[in-house]
Amino acid sequence: MSRSAEALWRAIAVFRFASLGYAALVLGVFDGGRYSRPNLAWVVLSAMASWTIVTTLAYSHRKNRTAMLLSTDLVVTAALLLSTFALQLAAARHNGLVPVTGPWVAGPVLAWAVRYGRVAGVAAAVALSLPTLALSGWSVSVVPNGEVLMLLAGIAVGHVAQLAAALEAERQHADRVEAAGRERERLARDIHDSVLQVLALVHRRGLEAGGEAAELGRLAGEQEAALRALIATGPTAACADVDLNALLKPLASEWVTVGGPAGAVLMGNAEGEGVTAAVGAALDNVRRHCGGNARAWVLVEEEPDVVTVTIRDDGPGIPDGRLALAAAAGRLGVSQSICGRLRDLGGCADIRSLPGEGTEVTLRLPRVPSVPSAAAEPASVRSW
Repeated sequence: MSRSAEALWRAIAVFRFASLGYAALVLGVFDGGRYSRPNLAWVVLSAMASWTIVTTLAYSHRKNRTAMLLSTDLVVTAALLLSTFALQLAAARHNGLVPVTGPWVAGPVLAWAVRYGRVAGVAAAVALSLPTLALSGWSVSVVPNGEVLMLLAGIAVGHVAQLAAALEAERQHADRVEAAGRERERLARDIHDSVLQVLALVHRRGLEAGGEAAELGRLAGEQEAALRALIATGPTAACADVDLNALLKPLASEWVTVGGPAGAVLMGNAEGEGVTAAVGAALDNVRRHCGGNARAWVLVEEEPDVVTVTIRDDGPGIPDGRLALAAAAGRLGVSQSICGRLRDLGGCADIRSLPGEGTEVTLRLPRVPSVPSAAAEPASVRSW
């Protein structure tokens, strides 16, 4: 909940108490003589004060701002408004005498508007206008201007609340981007002081040694350049859609078969690159652990709400407990390069393997990119 929204809830509490004071002033000074049961009117005013305290305390906690409580608030306020039938003379009601509740009835309208936006504020205002019409004998010509003002308040306050929520979301996004930038700078310093220096040393010594060591040095140099570029630019921001089929096609080789729908499989740039990197990590594992004769198949499947990529190989499979031991030893190729990437994108990864029957890695990503949350389905690793 944004700070602006919390300020609006505090403003509602102030309004409720201020309007309660106004209702007491009207009853005691101005219109008290025109109520048929002034003593009962003070009882109603006491009930209004009690309900104001209850709602103020309840709305002060975010978890209590439920549709049930807001609906109860609306019903109680409407009932207190209808008590005017028992408090005022019929002639006074038809002549537009202010009900004992006065502007206090606008409290639920403001609460609905802040909690659910303009439409909810308008609906609450319309609901509270019905008791007013009943008091006037269903004569629209004597409906007080206050009902119109209450309707406009529901629109205006709901609009302001939605703007505040949008601004808070933008601020939080900016804070996350700034925090990510600071973290990237910290990692860049640590990587520069350790990994990059080691890669540079391997690159130089490999080239000096020649032979097979030269190839190792060349690979170290490529990884050093790629890592420097990554920490310098950070992750690619999501922009135009990309075709996942086109991103995966370069991975095909004499031992890797890539297949998918005939048409383009479009997704956000960041999502497409993340899935491609996860597929590449899975294929790297096949080359590293299954030998030169192993084959792999990559299949892309597109559904209305999810994109699924399956990587299957005919290698020896993964022994029971091997993935857990690898993660515990700090080898994070599966847990981070594959499962972690999908988890960060809001998807999930499932790894199935039987000794002697190969391994199948299934990557699932929602068709519409989602923000990772605690409720998101976690990436899972299961071995058989």
